[in-house]
Amino acid sequence: CPHVPPLTPQAAFAHLALAFRCDMFTLQQRVQVERRARDAAEENIQEELGQCQAALERLGRSCANAGCKETLEQLQHNLAVLAAAVERATSAAEKLGAVHQEARMSRAAEVMVQHVENLKRHHLREHAELEEMKRLIQQNSRNRQLAESQGEQPHRAHPHPLLQGSARRRVSIAVIPKQLL
Repeated sequence: CPHVPPLTPQAAFAHLALAFRCDMFTLQQRVQVERRARDAAEENIQEELGQCQAALERLGRSCANAGCKETLEQLQHNLAVLAAAVERATSAAEKLGAVHQEARMSRAAEVMVQHVENLKRHHLREHAELEEMKRLIQQNSRNRQLAESQGEQPHRAHPHPLLQGSARRRVSIAVIPKQLL
Protein backbone atom coordinates (compact mmCIF):
# COMPACT_ATOMS: atom_id res chain seq x y z
CA CYS A 1 0.00 0.00 0.00
CA PRO A 2 1.63 3.31 -1.05
CA HIS A 3 2.11 6.02 1.52
CA VAL A 4 -0.93 8.31 1.60
CA PRO A 5 -0.24 11.89 2.69
CA PRO A 6 -2.33 13.22 5.59
CA LEU A 7 -5.51 15.03 4.66
CA THR A 8 -5.85 18.76 5.00
CA PRO A 9 -8.46 19.87 7.54
CA GLN A 10 -10.78 20.85 4.67
CA ALA A 11 -10.42 17.45 2.97
CA ALA A 12 -10.83 15.60 6.27
CA PHE A 13 -13.98 17.64 6.94
CA ALA A 14 -15.35 16.79 3.48
CA HIS A 15 -14.62 13.07 4.01
CA LEU A 16 -16.28 13.11 7.42
CA ALA A 17 -19.32 14.97 6.12
CA LEU A 18 -19.74 12.39 3.37
CA ALA A 19 -19.25 9.53 5.85
CA PHE A 20 -21.88 11.02 8.18
CA ARG A 21 -24.36 11.34 5.31
CA CYS A 22 -23.74 7.72 4.26
CA ASP A 23 -23.97 6.51 7.86
CA MET A 24 -27.26 8.33 8.42
CA PHE A 25 -28.64 6.78 5.24
CA THR A 26 -28.02 3.22 6.49
CA LEU A 27 -28.12 3.72 10.25
CA GLN A 28 -31.62 2.39 10.94
CA GLN A 29 -30.99 -0.74 8.88
CA ARG A 30 -27.67 -1.41 10.61
CA VAL A 31 -29.22 -0.90 14.06
CA GLN A 32 -31.97 -3.41 13.24
CA VAL A 33 -29.48 -5.97 11.90
CA GLU A 34 -27.22 -5.65 14.94
CA ARG A 35 -30.17 -5.81 17.35
CA ARG A 36 -31.44 -9.00 15.68
CA ALA A 37 -27.95 -10.54 15.82
CA ARG A 38 -27.57 -9.64 19.50
CA ASP A 39 -31.04 -10.98 20.34
CA ALA A 40 -30.34 -14.22 18.46
CA ALA A 41 -27.02 -14.69 20.28
CA GLU A 42 -28.67 -14.07 23.66
CA GLU A 43 -31.51 -16.48 22.82
CA ASN A 44 -29.00 -19.15 21.79
CA ILE A 45 -27.07 -18.74 25.04
CA GLN A 46 -30.25 -18.87 27.11
CA GLU A 47 -31.39 -21.98 25.23
CA GLU A 48 -28.05 -23.71 25.86
CA LEU A 49 -28.15 -22.78 29.54
CA GLY A 50 -31.73 -24.07 29.76
CA GLN A 51 -30.75 -27.35 28.15
CA CYS A 52 -27.86 -27.74 30.59
CA GLN A 53 -30.20 -27.04 33.51
CA ALA A 54 -32.74 -29.61 32.21
CA ALA A 55 -30.00 -32.23 31.78
CA LEU A 56 -28.81 -31.62 35.34
CA GLU A 57 -32.37 -32.02 36.65
CA ARG A 58 -32.82 -35.29 34.74
CA LEU A 59 -29.52 -36.52 36.05
CA GLY A 60 -30.50 -35.45 39.59
CA ARG A 61 -33.65 -37.63 39.51
CA SER A 62 -31.64 -40.69 38.57
CA CYS A 63 -28.79 -40.03 40.98
CA ALA A 64 -29.14 -41.81 44.35
CA ASN A 65 -25.87 -41.45 46.24
CA ALA A 66 -24.83 -38.34 48.20
CA GLY A 67 -21.59 -37.74 46.28
CA CYS A 68 -23.45 -37.60 42.98
CA LYS A 69 -26.09 -35.20 44.37
CA GLU A 70 -23.35 -32.95 45.77
CA THR A 71 -21.64 -32.87 42.36
CA LEU A 72 -24.97 -32.02 40.67
CA GLU A 73 -25.61 -29.19 43.12
CA GLN A 74 -22.12 -27.83 42.40
CA LEU A 75 -22.81 -28.04 38.65
CA GLN A 76 -26.15 -26.21 39.09
CA HIS A 77 -24.37 -23.49 41.09
CA ASN A 78 -21.68 -23.25 38.37
CA LEU A 79 -24.40 -22.99 35.74
CA ALA A 80 -26.06 -20.10 37.63
CA VAL A 81 -22.68 -18.35 37.91
CA LEU A 82 -22.13 -18.88 34.19
CA ALA A 83 -25.55 -17.38 33.36
CA ALA A 84 -24.75 -14.27 35.45
CA ALA A 85 -21.31 -14.01 33.80
CA VAL A 86 -22.91 -14.13 30.34
CA GLU A 87 -25.20 -11.22 31.27
CA ARG A 88 -22.26 -9.20 32.61
CA ALA A 89 -20.23 -9.97 29.47
CA THR A 90 -23.11 -8.85 27.25
CA SER A 91 -23.44 -5.61 29.18
CA ALA A 92 -19.67 -5.02 29.10
CA ALA A 93 -19.57 -5.67 25.34
CA GLU A 94 -22.31 -3.08 24.75
CA LYS A 95 -20.44 -0.54 26.91
CA LEU A 96 -17.19 -1.25 25.09
CA GLY A 97 -18.93 -0.77 21.74
CA ALA A 98 -20.35 2.54 22.96
CA VAL A 99 -16.90 3.71 24.12
CA HIS A 100 -15.35 2.74 20.77
CA GLN A 101 -18.06 4.69 18.97
CA GLU A 102 -17.51 7.66 21.29
CA ALA A 103 -13.78 7.59 20.49
CA ARG A 104 -14.49 7.60 16.73
CA MET A 105 -17.01 10.41 17.09
CA SER A 106 -14.64 12.38 19.30
CA ARG A 107 -11.94 12.31 16.60
CA ALA A 108 -14.50 13.26 13.95
CA ALA A 109 -15.77 16.13 16.10
CA GLU A 110 -12.18 17.28 16.66
CA VAL A 111 -11.59 17.44 12.89
CA MET A 112 -14.84 19.34 12.39
CA VAL A 113 -14.06 21.80 15.19
CA GLN A 114 -10.60 22.38 13.72
CA HIS A 115 -12.17 23.09 10.33
CA VAL A 116 -14.66 25.54 11.85
CA GLU A 117 -11.84 27.28 13.74
CA ASN A 118 -9.90 27.60 10.48
CA LEU A 119 -12.99 29.09 8.84
CA LYS A 120 -13.41 31.55 11.72
CA ARG A 121 -9.76 32.65 11.49
CA HIS A 122 -10.11 33.08 7.74
CA HIS A 123 -13.32 35.07 8.21
CA LEU A 124 -11.72 37.31 10.85
CA ARG A 125 -8.71 37.92 8.61
CA GLU A 126 -10.95 38.77 5.65
CA HIS A 127 -13.11 41.00 7.85
CA ALA A 128 -10.04 42.86 9.13
CA GLU A 129 -8.83 43.39 5.55
CA LEU A 130 -12.27 44.65 4.56
CA GLU A 131 -12.38 47.10 7.47
CA GLU A 132 -8.88 48.34 6.59
CA MET A 133 -9.92 48.82 2.96
CA LYS A 134 -13.03 50.74 4.07
CA ARG A 135 -10.88 52.93 6.29
CA LEU A 136 -8.42 53.61 3.46
CA ILE A 137 -11.20 54.40 0.99
CA GLN A 138 -12.81 56.81 3.46
CA GLN A 139 -9.46 58.42 4.17
CA ASN A 140 -8.73 58.73 0.45
CA SER A 141 -12.19 60.21 -0.13
CA ARG A 142 -11.66 62.77 2.66
CA ASN A 143 -8.24 63.68 1.27
CA ARG A 144 -9.71 64.14 -2.22
CA GLN A 145 -12.56 66.28 -0.86
CA LEU A 146 -10.09 68.35 1.14
CA ALA A 147 -7.88 68.84 -1.92
CA GLU A 148 -10.86 69.80 -4.10
CA SER A 149 -12.12 72.25 -1.50
CA GLN A 150 -8.67 73.88 -1.46
CA GLY A 151 -8.71 74.14 -5.25
CA GLU A 152 -6.07 71.52 -5.94
CA GLN A 153 -6.33 68.68 -8.39
CA PRO A 154 -6.30 65.29 -6.65
CA HIS A 155 -3.25 63.30 -7.64
CA ARG A 156 -3.96 59.72 -8.64
CA ALA A 157 -0.54 58.63 -9.74
CA HIS A 158 0.04 56.15 -6.94
CA PRO A 159 -2.77 55.00 -4.69
CA HIS A 160 -2.02 53.88 -1.15
CA PRO A 161 0.40 50.87 -1.21
CA LEU A 162 -1.89 48.67 0.90
CA LEU A 163 -4.85 49.43 -1.36
CA GLN A 164 -2.78 48.78 -4.46
CA GLY A 165 -1.37 45.46 -3.13
CA SER A 166 -4.75 44.18 -2.00
CA ALA A 167 -6.39 45.09 -5.28
CA ARG A 168 -3.61 43.38 -7.21
CA ARG A 169 -3.97 40.29 -5.04
CA ARG A 170 -7.71 40.05 -5.71
CA VAL A 171 -7.59 40.45 -9.49
CA SER A 172 -8.18 37.29 -11.49
CA ILE A 173 -6.08 36.64 -14.58
CA ALA A 174 -9.33 36.28 -16.55
CA VAL A 175 -10.15 39.93 -15.83
CA ILE A 176 -6.90 41.35 -17.25
CA PRO A 177 -7.25 42.21 -20.96
CA LYS A 178 -5.14 40.10 -23.33
CA GLN A 179 -3.34 43.19 -24.68
CA LEU A 180 -1.81 43.81 -21.25
CA LEU A 181 -0.57 40.25 -20.95
